[in-house]
Amino acid sequence: MNTFHSFVPSESRLTLQAWIDELCIDLMIVSPRRTKLGDFSARKGRLYISVNNNLNPYSFLITLTHELAHAFVYAKHSNKVLPHGLEWKITFKAMLFNFLHIFPEDINKVLSLYLLNPKASTLTDVRLSTVLRKYNKVKGITITDILEGDNFIASNGKEFKKGKKLRKRFICTQKVTNKIYLFHPLAEVSKV
Repeated sequence: MNTFHSFVPSESRLTLQAWIDELCIDLMIVSPRRTKLGDFSARKGRLYISVNNNLNPYSFLITLTHELAHAFVYAKHSNKVLPHGLEWKITFKAMLFNFLHIFPEDINKVLSLYLLNPKASTLTDVRLSTVLRKYNKVKGITITDILEGDNFIASNGKEFKKGKKLRKRFICTQKVTNKIYLFHPLAEVSKV
């Protein structure tokens, strides 16, 4: 097991360690993945959690707690309930309440709203993701940071032109093909 202690706020370590020990979790801290911050799985009678190593301490704490909530729900219900169903939501909220005093006020404000009805990923909550990004050591450019009509390079290396924002996402046109794509407001990009 890789130690997670240097990745989370010090005030959370004892509680997290107790949960990990109680569940006998194999915790892996892994290189960043593009589509997820963390992961829970159960294989051959063992429980596994992985969390990306590039998260700031507050994002890491939320993500690890999210995955531990999956583990507790799995230990109680196996695969008989939905992954982000009511059982998980209740468990995740109760676990995260242990740490609300640790978060800075700006995170606490949006995290409290998020916890009213937590989603499958913190990335889907733009307000929470935005405030958590403020605590990243390396701050990338997002599509929100560039002007409408400007060109940018997406993470896949293709060039796009930024268009108008719909309800939640930006309409962008790929330069070579003229195909239209929708981009999450916090998609990291490079300016051309």
